[in-house]
Amino acid sequence: MADLLPPTYNLRKGIYRVLFAVGDYFARQGTASFFPEVTIAFKIEAPTEHYHVPLLLSPHGYTTYRGS
Repeated sequence: MADLLPPTYNLRKGIYRVLFAVGDYFARQGTASFFPEVTIAFKIEAPTEHYHVPLLLSPHGYTTYRGS
């Protein structure tokens, strides 16, 4: 996936949210799913660091963590 923010965006400290339309994703594959969407909220403390926030997904569950 490409970067979520344009290269000219100045990241600041704060709380950010990413919304994944997982129901649409599974529907396109012809798979029933339990969650229509997944929202991941996370806090940026050091705007100059790299942030990797993976979403591990199945039709009936998900998990996330701060990646490296």
